[in-house]
Amino acid sequence: MKIDVSIVIICMNNLRNLYPCLNSIKLYTKVSYEVLVVAYLFSPENLAKIKKDFSWIKIIVSNEIRGFSENNNLALRQAKGKYCFVVNDDTEMKMPVIDELVKTIETLPENVAVVSPVTKYPNGNVQFCGRPYKNWQTIIKQDLHLFNEKKDHVYSNKKGVFKSYNIIGAAFLIRTETFRNVGWFDEYYFFSPEDIALSTKLNKMGYSCYVNADVFLIHYEGMTGKSLSMIQTATRPAMVKGSLHFYSEGKKVLYAVLGIWIWMHSFFQFVYHGMQGFFKKKPNASYILSIGDWRVCCTLFSKKTPKQIFEKYYNMLGV
Repeated sequence: MKIDVSIVIICMNNLRNLYPCLNSIKLYTKVSYEVLVVAYLFSPENLAKIKKDFSWIKIIVSNEIRGFSENNNLALRQAKGKYCFVVNDDTEMKMPVIDELVKTIETLPENVAVVSPVTKYPNGNVQFCGRPYKNWQTIIKQDLHLFNEKKDHVYSNKKGVFKSYNIIGAAFLIRTETFRNVGWFDEYYFFSPEDIALSTKLNKMGYSCYVNADVFLIHYEGMTGKSLSMIQTATRPAMVKGSLHFYSEGKKVLYAVLGIWIWMHSFFQFVYHGMQGFFKKKPNASYILSIGDWRVCCTLFSKKTPKQIFEKYYNMLGV
C-alpha cells in the first residue's frame, strides 16, 4: 500500500509523553501513514505496554547509548513514505497537522524540502514560527542578550505560508528522497544542533525550508517533568560541544576564539549557579546547573565527541 507519510518519534522510556502524542496522531491524521517509534532505553514493562496499547505502530528498540540524530536515523532508514514527519514525543496535535502540511508542500516548488508547523506552549503562546539564520556571531550576541531569534522578522513570525531558514526540530515534514540524499541527520551531533546543521546543509544545496503559520501543535518541552534532573549534567556539555563544532565551521582559529568565549561564559555561569546552590542541603536546580556549567568548561577543548562526553557523564550517574 502506498504510504504518504512516515511519522518518526523518539521516546526515552516516557509513556507520559508518548501516549497523548500517538493518540492525537490517530485522531487527526487522514493521509496514509506509518508510525515508527524508537523505544529508547525502555524498561521491559513499558515496552510490553506500548506493544499492547498501540498495535498499529512499528517499534524500533534502541538499547544502546545513542543521541537524537542516531536514534532518528534508525527509523528514517526504514521509512517508506513519500514524506517523513519527524516529531518530538512531548507534542500533541489539536488539528490535522500532518494532513495540512502535506497539502502545503504539494503546492510548493520541488526545491522546497521542508514545511514546519508553528509550535506553541500549552498556554497558547507561540514557541517557534519559523527560525532565522544562525552563525557564530549570533551565538555571541545571544549570550550578550543582543539577539533573540524569536523576534526575527525576516525568516519567522509571518502569516500564512512563508520561507524560513532553519527548521523547527520538534516537528517538521520533509521530502523523504531529499532527506535520504543529504544523508539524514548528521550523527556527530548528539543532542544539538542537529536541526540547525540539517537546515544549513539543505540551504547550501539549494533547498528551501518553509512554515505554514496556520498550522500548529502543542509542544510541552519537558513540562511533564518541569524540574531539572541530573541527566542534564551529561546532556549540557555534549550539546555545547556539538554547537562549538558546528558554529566554528571547521576553522581552528574560530574554534579557539569561540571556545574561549563559551568557556568564559560557562565559568561565569558556574560561579553564579554555584553560589545560588551552595547553602542548600540537597541537589537543586542551581546545583545541577553549576555541575553542567563546570563540565562544559572541562570538555570544550577535549578531543572527545559529544557522544563520548555524554557517555562519560551519563555513566557517572549510575543510571
